Parts: sequence; C-alpha cells; structure tokens
Amino acid sequence: MKLNQIDLNLFVIFDAIYRERNLTRAAEKLNVTQPAISNALARLRDALGDRLFVRTPSGMAPTPYAERMVEHVQSALQLINLGIHEGLQFDPATTTKTFRVSMNDMAEALFLPRLMAAMEVEAPGARLECYYINRREVSRALAAGTIDLACEIPLTQDRQLRQQPMMAEDYVCMVRPGHPVLDQAWTMDQYLGLDHLLVSSRQTGLGQVDFHLQQQLGKFRSIRLRVQHYLLAPSVLLRTDLAMSSPLGLAAQFDLPWLPLPFEMPPIRWHLHWHMSADQDQANIWLRDHIARVAGDVVAQA
Repeated sequence: MKLNQIDLNLFVIFDAIYRERNLTRAAEKLNVTQPAISNALARLRDALGDRLFVRTPSGMAPTPYAERMVEHVQSALQLINLGIHEGLQFDPATTTKTFRVSMNDMAEALFLPRLMAAMEVEAPGARLECYYINRREVSRALAAGTIDLACEIPLTQDRQLRQQPMMAEDYVCMVRPGHPVLDQAWTMDQYLGLDHLLVSSRQTGLGQVDFHLQQQLGKFRSIRLRVQHYLLAPSVLLRTDLAMSSPLGLAAQFDLPWLPLPFEMPPIRWHLHWHMSADQDQANIWLRDHIARVAGDVVAQA
C-alpha cells in the first residue's frame, strides 16, 4: 500500500480515536458525525489490513499495530501543522497561547515563581499548564503535542527528542532550625543515625540518594516518612527532627538550615526536552529560553 493511495485525513481521525479511546468523543473533537468517524475507521482498517482499535469495556483499545504507528502518525501531523504556521511570527506581547509543560512538584517549586513573574511582564496573555507526565510517557506526549516541553533528568536518548542541560545541583541535607545535629560533628555516622523524609512520586523504590548510598557505598539510612510532594516537606521538618536530602536550590527556597552531605554524591541534573518537530517553533524557543534563564537564576541564588 502506497501513501498516495490513502486519504491522509484518515490519519487525523486515527489520532483523534487514539487520544479519546471513544468514537463519539473523537467525532465531537473533530466536529463531524459519529457515523463519519466509523466510516473513516473502516476505510483505514481496509487500507492498512489491521483492525487498529478493538472495542473493550473501557473504550477503543489500540492494537499492537496501532501502537507501533501512533508515534509516527502524531509526529507527522505535528510537522504538517508546524509547516502550515511556519511563516507566523511569535509575538509574546500579544500571544494568547497556552503552554503545557511536564514538571514534578520539585521543578514547579524551583522554576514556576520566577517563570510566571517573567511571563506576566513579557507575555501577559499567555497561559501555562504544568502537570507531571510519567518519565516513560514523556517521549510519546511530546510527539503527540500533549505537552510542549518536559523538565526532567536526562532521558534515554530518543532520536525524535531534543534536549539541553538546564542546571546541575548538589544535594544537601535540610533540618529544622535548632536541630541538635547542627551543633555536632557532621559525619556519615551522624547522617545515617537520623530519621529521614523521602519524597517520591512512586509508592516503592529507591530515591537517588538511597540508590547511591546502597549501590555505591553499601550504606542504608532510615526512611521514617515517605511522601509524594516536596511542598509538604517544610511543615514536617519544622515540627520534627526528621532530615531531608534535596537539591540545594530547593533548600534555599524553603529557607531551612542545611548541611552538605557527608559523602560524595553526583549532582542532580535537569534537562529540557522537546520534540524535534518543535525545534524551530518560535513559541517553543521563547519558552525554552525563559526556563533556561530561570534555571540559571536558581543556581546563582542558591
């Protein structure tokens, strides 16, 4: 089957069905009738020789064939859309664009206050939506255009992704003001003798500090409390003798006493990731530049 024998509009419908997992919602999104969606799906099934989607109690589930082709289809659609608008110049002063960025709550705490302050001045009509996309799904979300950028640790190299380093920060150990450890000799034994707060978006598994301690040094620390959100940490630390290891920028943001870790620990590295189809997009470039500038400010003020 040659591409010139397929109506390319069918791939727009394929993308809508994949995103919505429902023929009626896909029809509403494209402003067409549900029978038109069903007819288009039938034509694409016939052209490609695969069912593409199977009806299940939870919606239209993509077949393995559909899963293999979706990233390429979405990338192609995004490239076409970018090509159509290539001649348009991005003007931050007049834009009403909604930017979507994947960040965890640590990145939000570090970057968003400064980023929003800059946007209020330079792009007062722009909107920003931040939410966390699982690391395994970032590549697909960028390809689909669900998000414009992702602030993450360096990801496994994907030929469709572009990335640039933002910042690298050392880990430190935060405690409450007046904590007894602040008046004692700071050693590995002192550190391991504390009860620790671990922030992780996962229910199980090691954090970066614990992975390094166990895998590289053969040491273990006591995790007394495990939570999902960094912004809870100051309230807990202020009321307990727990300690929390975090990047220096976050400790500076919380304005809590901190000590350098009493062992060598690789810094945490933040990278910006975007899809290759947005490489020359002026709006994407503008946002990338601003986030990178904010990251530089965080490092300078830590």
